[in-house]
Amino acid sequence: MSRKVIDNPNMCSLVHAMNVIGSKWKPILIYLLANGSLRFGKLLLFTPTISKKVLTDQLRELEKDGLIIREKYPEIPPRVEYSLSKKGEALLPILKQLSEWTVTNYDSLEFEKCRIVTL
Repeated sequence: MSRKVIDNPNMCSLVHAMNVIGSKWKPILIYLLANGSLRFGKLLLFTPTISKKVLTDQLRELEKDGLIIREKYPEIPPRVEYSLSKKGEALLPILKQLSEWTVTNYDSLEFEKCRIVTL
């Protein structure tokens, strides 16, 4: 499946950022990896409504864009872990601000406390 992107003929930095992280799942996957590396199965467990195919596609795109690192271990059975790259870690304060904005501006709703680590 190819990535859906917004045309960006003027090279707007915000449009580019949204093309990189602006899907339903990518910010959530980045958030889940904030506390350390996770295997595919754990990511699937923490996002129960995502299909395996969509999770695979999203992880591949995040890796291609340099936001996560995919580390394959030469074991039997094979083990693959995903972790944030430096570029991905740089998004954590932004995601934390977005979370705080949501709590402030939608005060009629009750939210669980997000545990986004800012490095």
